[in-house]
Amino acid sequence: MNLNLLAWNNIRGSAFRSLVVALSALLVASFAVSTTMIMRGAENSLRLALERLGADILVVPQGAEASAETALLMGVPAEMWMPQSNLEAIAAIPGVEKVSPQIYLTTLEDAACCSAPNMFLVVFDPATDFTITPWLKQNVGGELKLGEVVGGHYVFTPEGAENILIYGYFVTLVANMEPTGTGLDQTMFFTLETARDISRISFSRAVTPLVIPENQVSAIMVKVAEDAVPSEVAIDILQNVPNVTPIESPNMFQAYRKQMSGLLSTVLVVMGITWLLSFVLIGLVFSMAANERRREIGVLRALGATRGHVLRSLLAEAGILALVGGSSGVLLAALGIFIFRKTIVESVGVPFIFPSLPSLLLQIGAGVALTLVSVTLAALLPAYRISRMEPSSAMRE
Repeated sequence: MNLNLLAWNNIRGSAFRSLVVALSALLVASFAVSTTMIMRGAENSLRLALERLGADILVVPQGAEASAETALLMGVPAEMWMPQSNLEAIAAIPGVEKVSPQIYLTTLEDAACCSAPNMFLVVFDPATDFTITPWLKQNVGGELKLGEVVGGHYVFTPEGAENILIYGYFVTLVANMEPTGTGLDQTMFFTLETARDISRISFSRAVTPLVIPENQVSAIMVKVAEDAVPSEVAIDILQNVPNVTPIESPNMFQAYRKQMSGLLSTVLVVMGITWLLSFVLIGLVFSMAANERRREIGVLRALGATRGHVLRSLLAEAGILALVGGSSGVLLAALGIFIFRKTIVESVGVPFIFPSLPSLLLQIGAGVALTLVSVTLAALLPAYRISRMEPSSAMRE
């Protein structure tokens, strides 16, 4: 008899036990894929955020490190200020190749003069910028004009409107950046010229005017020369420029990295316990099934079935249940994470970007493979024991 047909008949004849094994496989697969997708998605978000940042060192006012990282990573609007004269001081540090200022602003909350409440606004200087401008030249074909803005992946023009209203000023969204899974996706970028024009208009059109302090900036982006060591440049900035904190690019988002490490440790422990319990449960179910089918297996042996044939039929049964349960588990996990990805970011407190199709297929394949191996190993011992029994012993009540 065909092995797969025999295994399928055995599955149909023991519906409850088969359901228990399939659900255990589903649980193992969904846990494995969910954990992998969330942690890899968070890591990819951090990597993309650092690439989009485009600076070797980010200099912020002393004490504003956490606010700056939270704004850039989670899109929480923040305002911070330091003297613009720090630009010249930092540019004079040995090893510094380029410096460019940025100003962090926020839209008014629940105000009619703003289309999007609490949006994080980043102002850059195109004359010195080396982070946004290269992207603009590559994707837009030039620099932003007065009143033009680019937005993160989730920034959009309201339905039925041609422009976005910011402090009573209409700006034109000319392009959206690729998604990063971070706060940059809901951030709007525009030039210093546009920011000053918005501030001027806001005094007559906005409930609360947009005030940009003179000779003040929020952060300074630093590009280090190729022959310089970023850590040494950062130390020089810290020692020579008062009341600022330089953050090296690899050291950014450390609080979130620690949070992710703690989360990963907890999830791995839970996943390990779940896997172990499922492994034991599957082994017990197959032991019970094998003992109940001793007479059937004895008849098969008496009719000429070899020990290997019996063993393979039992393992084929385990494999079918693993594939059905594992495939269902990974698909449900992927679908659930896709639908509730924003809720996951808000509840877990870490950035997340859904994987690309090749990466998703790889993770799904790995989850099914893990489930197939786990279920097969759990069923191997009871299947081996029953297959080794002599026909006369197996048929004995």
